[in-house]
Amino acid sequence: MKRNTVALILASLMLLTVCAGCNAGTVDIFDMAGAESAEYDSSFDTGGAVDSFDLNDGAFIDIGPELVPLAGEPAFSIPVPSAPGKNVAKNAKAEIDYSNAADGYVMAKYIPAATKPLKVVVISPNKSQYAYDLKQGVYAVFPLSDGNGKYQIAVGEVVEGGKMAAAQSVVVDVKLSDEFAPFIRPNQFVNYTKDSKAVKKAEELVKNSKTNLDKVTAIYTYVKNNFKYDTDLASNVKAGYVPNIDDVLAKGKGICFDYAAVTVAMLRSQGVATKMVFGYTGKTYHAWISVYSKELGWVDGIVQFDGKSWKLMDPTFASTAGTKGAGEVAKYIGDGKNYEAKLYY
Repeated sequence: MKRNTVALILASLMLLTVCAGCNAGTVDIFDMAGAESAEYDSSFDTGGAVDSFDLNDGAFIDIGPELVPLAGEPAFSIPVPSAPGKNVAKNAKAEIDYSNAADGYVMAKYIPAATKPLKVVVISPNKSQYAYDLKQGVYAVFPLSDGNGKYQIAVGEVVEGGKMAAAQSVVVDVKLSDEFAPFIRPNQFVNYTKDSKAVKKAEELVKNSKTNLDKVTAIYTYVKNNFKYDTDLASNVKAGYVPNIDDVLAKGKGICFDYAAVTVAMLRSQGVATKMVFGYTGKTYHAWISVYSKELGWVDGIVQFDGKSWKLMDPTFASTAGTKGAGEVAKYIGDGKNYEAKLYY
């Protein structure tokens, strides 16, 4: 029990320091009234025909300012996302393949050459809005990370006023194959393959691990001890920044988004269901993680117990524990009451 407790401590909620260059803001979505929704049929027996929004009059999504955040255990594997075309909403401009919605993701592609930035917007059943960049002509993976229910998905170009003109869109009623499905696969923000250097490093780190908590301990400790905060990147990071997992690993430094993305990629690749969480500490935007434990389920507020009190752990702050101001950081972290989760990837 004591060993598991120690491992659980090390799993900690990975709030990963301040990300400079972030700006707050809520987003308004286009009017969904009257839009026909299509129930996702995981058996594919119906052929997957979907009625999407009527785009003839032009549907616009206000994507707002982007923020960059400075039951049994799931089976171990590295699932490879795909776009088989069994359930797809498409026209001459864009495709949204939701054939694998039950596995917690969709794939989208914008087809013609574009002169404006491209976006994918996913509006979850709880009305959280996720906005992603999209490269022209290339399928990308987008998670359905807020559980079962109706997801509104749109692809289009960014126009004046911070809005997206939807080229194709669809509503899919998702029934996940299991609760872990969105959190055991790569996606645009946590992008890796079996050949990624980060995955190879993770395999090396967990080779002697007997439990998932042992894996979390090994990977967390490595990140904590070998990564440094990138103050230059924090000062210059742009909206739309997405970590390259292997580049971050090679540099051994990054902002909170980088720390979280690398750690999540390593853990997921080794069969540990892991959420990357974006949210606030006070008014500051951050990224951290939540891991799954068979004993405790999803651990969204993991804390450290020093024999007298409970405190959140933070690997970025932990890696600079001896620096000036570390005591104030620890005081602010406190019991976690300052943290508010917003989005999950």
